[in-house]
Amino acid sequence: MDISVLLFYGLSFIVLCFALAVVVSNNPVYSAFYLAITMVSLAFVYFILQAYFIAGVQLIVYAGAVMVLFVMVLMMFDLKKEKDSFSKGRMSNFLKVSSVGWLWGLIAGAIYMSSDLLSMGATLHNKDGVGTTTKDLAKLLYTDYIFAFELLGLLLLLIAVGAVAVSRIKGGTHA
Repeated sequence: MDISVLLFYGLSFIVLCFALAVVVSNNPVYSAFYLAITMVSLAFVYFILQAYFIAGVQLIVYAGAVMVLFVMVLMMFDLKKEKDSFSKGRMSNFLKVSSVGWLWGLIAGAIYMSSDLLSMGATLHNKDGVGTTTKDLAKLLYTDYIFAFELLGLLLLLIAVGAVAVSRIKGGTHA
């Protein structure tokens, strides 16, 4: 067995364990730390699969910027008061269970559809049979899908403004 196969399975096991720890952990700071380890390990998995651009984006964007944002959001809340605010009751439990069922249904559907695509032999090749490069993807993104790209940027800006506005309302943690 090749060393890259062993590394892949070892890192995949680490990703799964720490992703489970994110969900199971009671402390949100520990959950953010486990999420950072999950994201860095996932970047190494991409690196082993020779997807160097995706590995770099994973490290820079997700393990870097998103984790800083998560930790900043955690610092805005009073974590002792937040623990008491979890909802209890029949309706809340029904919504939680139905949401989990809906999520598992989405995952099962995605697996089913991706297995159909794999059986058809779908690959990222253009008309000439040559593999698609990052330059080709960037050209496609900034020409055909520029409206969706700009809309996503506007959405992210609105989310950042909304987070600041919510943190400053009367009765918030910084009131």
